[in-house]
Amino acid sequence: MATSQAALARWVDGKRYWWLLGALTITLPLHAANLALHTGWHIFWWFGPIFVFGIIPVLDYLIGDDPGNPPEDIVPALEKERYYRRVVYLATFIEYVSFFGALWIVGTHALAWYDYLGFALSLGAATGVSINTAHELGHKTDRFERWLARITLAPVAYGHFFVEHNRGHHVRVATPPDPASARYGESFWAFLPRTVLGSIASAWRLEKHRLARLGKSPWTWRNEILHSWAMTVVLWGAMIALFGKAVIPFLLIQAVYGASLLEVVNYLEHYGLGRKQLASGRYERCQPQHSWNSNRIVTNLFLYQLQRHADHHANPTRSYQALRHFDGAPQLPSGYATMIMLAYVPPLWFRVMNPRVVKHYRGNMAQSNIRPAIRERVLAQFVG
Repeated sequence: MATSQAALARWVDGKRYWWLLGALTITLPLHAANLALHTGWHIFWWFGPIFVFGIIPVLDYLIGDDPGNPPEDIVPALEKERYYRRVVYLATFIEYVSFFGALWIVGTHALAWYDYLGFALSLGAATGVSINTAHELGHKTDRFERWLARITLAPVAYGHFFVEHNRGHHVRVATPPDPASARYGESFWAFLPRTVLGSIASAWRLEKHRLARLGKSPWTWRNEILHSWAMTVVLWGAMIALFGKAVIPFLLIQAVYGASLLEVVNYLEHYGLGRKQLASGRYERCQPQHSWNSNRIVTNLFLYQLQRHADHHANPTRSYQALRHFDGAPQLPSGYATMIMLAYVPPLWFRVMNPRVVKHYRGNMAQSNIRPAIRERVLAQFVG
């Protein structure tokens, strides 16, 4: 450890203070309201989606990529630096400041329906990004951080993600049984209901089996899903009691939109990629070639390097500041913000991504995770 500490003193993380941008994103609804109320311009109520899908893609394009990795010998010391954990804790705190602030504005101001909708989407952009904060926290073994992950998920009402992602998705990633792995030829709009319903069902099964091993019914306070959902009920109930029934549609819209941002990211992270099924019936170990990656600097700063997804699946507990780029991992043509917009338009998505999947498998699509209805046709078209 002394050696790694000495190496860390020599190596400088050029992004050290830029990681705070992840928390800045979560202030989007506060900026939206401030700009709209001071200028009278209705467009500013929509500032959240405008920032995520307008400003970030431009910055990604202008600033470009960073494929650099921290030296391996300093990773142990880098992981132990408390500064990086405090950055994530700050993001959770700011999420609640933004959430409460947005609900206060809705409860105390009369907004036109189009301003109300835009503001709900601006909050949804923030709570959706906060799911990634919960993702970073939920993979840690520290009990406090795992509780904080569930607290972070409460505003967006997606507490089951804590169970399904860690114990379901990471086990079944890039295989047909995984509801969070998109199949070749599957549009985002077909994937969305499959992943939402499939993830909830999977999370419940996983927790039911865990509790059964302890001799417990799933209808117990020890059920982590019920814990998480109860947090949402209490939080939303408090907001409705404070600010009235006018905030109920607002809460629902922001939650649906925020959750959809998580699921569209799930869609693009493993699209068409498949793990080989072994003779035993089990699947090969997850490797870098089973995740789409991107080194776009700006989006990686805002999302704690979620785009370095291959290393995340290889080392789920590794903290964001130490995640590595792999030359052998398939690369997206742009950052997540740009790719999400493509995913919303299936013909454009298929035109951009389908050839990349085929190229990744060098024309032999037998290992690709393909939509069952078109699998035989695709295999006949692309043979090794």
